[in-house]
Amino acid sequence: MTTLERVFYSSPGQSLAKRAGLPPAQTLRRGRNWPAGAIVLASLASATAARDALVGLGLEFDHPVIDTPGDKPPGYGSRIGAIVVDATEVTTIDGLEDLRAVLRPAVRSLEPSGRVIILARPAAGNWEAQAVARALDGINRTVGKELRKGATANLVYVDRGASSNDLTSTLSFLLQGRSAFVDGQSWSVGVGGVETTAAEQPLAGKVIVVTGAARGIGASISRILARDGATIVAVDIPAAGQSLASVANEVGGTALHLDVTAADAGAKIAAHVAERGLSLYGIVHNAGITRDKMLVNTDADRWASVLQVNLAAQLRINDVLLDPSTEGGLGDNGRIVGIASTSGLAGNKGQANYAASKAGVAGLVAAMAPDLSDRGITVNAVAPGFIETDMTARIPFVQREVFRRTNSLAQGGNPDDVAETIGYLLDPASAGVSGQVIRVCGQNLVGA
Repeated sequence: MTTLERVFYSSPGQSLAKRAGLPPAQTLRRGRNWPAGAIVLASLASATAARDALVGLGLEFDHPVIDTPGDKPPGYGSRIGAIVVDATEVTTIDGLEDLRAVLRPAVRSLEPSGRVIILARPAAGNWEAQAVARALDGINRTVGKELRKGATANLVYVDRGASSNDLTSTLSFLLQGRSAFVDGQSWSVGVGGVETTAAEQPLAGKVIVVTGAARGIGASISRILARDGATIVAVDIPAAGQSLASVANEVGGTALHLDVTAADAGAKIAAHVAERGLSLYGIVHNAGITRDKMLVNTDADRWASVLQVNLAAQLRINDVLLDPSTEGGLGDNGRIVGIASTSGLAGNKGQANYAASKAGVAGLVAAMAPDLSDRGITVNAVAPGFIETDMTARIPFVQREVFRRTNSLAQGGNPDDVAETIGYLLDPASAGVSGQVIRVCGQNLVGA
């Protein structure tokens, strides 16, 4: 810690920072913890999707307080933990007033780390209905920026054919602390044919490969997935040595030293799984590197190395593992998760090669998802924002503090926040979620 950091984090420094408009960050509710306060359900226009899913999760819910004319909205009497607004049948501009009327009292009554969750239909129908579908996301993103004390807002577009079981993993993820650093986002849930609801250990008996597992986010991914019951094959370069072995031992998995850019990387992963008599369920393509330079200073080697590790390696490995003839490859109903980045979605100075590779990951999952739907295999990605790791700890203090505070939660995320989102995507009950990129960034202003 530098001298400047020690001064900043001292009691006088924190007091001064608070008076300057930089209060300490709110401690977020994390993990598989539900809201402490009541869950409120507002079903607009007689919608039933959210009610059925909450019943499926075994959760009780209260009726919403409706706004009344006047400057001060009516209250709930005590803090509520979350409001779930089912707007799946809202298709008119006038219908948006019903959303405002239930959100106004609820937003004022949310507990710290509370949740606003809006369900809607994908844009379809007449012009007004399609405009309204987009308007709901505008409301979601704005509410996310207005909430305080670690509360978040997110929107889920639910395909009309999706069942309540298809929704349960998404609702439980959003309500629980696992979604602590997912804010102001929207994604889609389609028809997954899910027959069971979300479980505490949904990955029990599942074998999952995690590349780049020796440290940082990769190690967290391995730990969270193991907590949820998965058997981990931890992959990293030979130089990772003892670090990789330590992670693998900690989670009760196996270690595989491997350069993901090697031509036979996919074959070696499959052989490792097959030799142990296992069946591969999923792979998390976490391995990645940065070689930052302004584009005018980026030579061919610096350019190629990043694209090879972060993107091309995934394509080669996927090709092998998805071949039905590959013993130890991915079976039907398997899962593939890639790591994109807010730098890829929004662009970032000095990272043209990195942004290209991470935007490429987002494009890859969108391309693969429909092609693999017949096999029940889902393909998704997460896009982390500023995450507290050994790498980001080396960023100069002032610059690091700016990165931390330029999101709606005014803090950096933890590696576990990324891992929890990946766990949600790997959940067998998330079969209706495919082709999506979920930002884990606290609603970072970059590209928001």
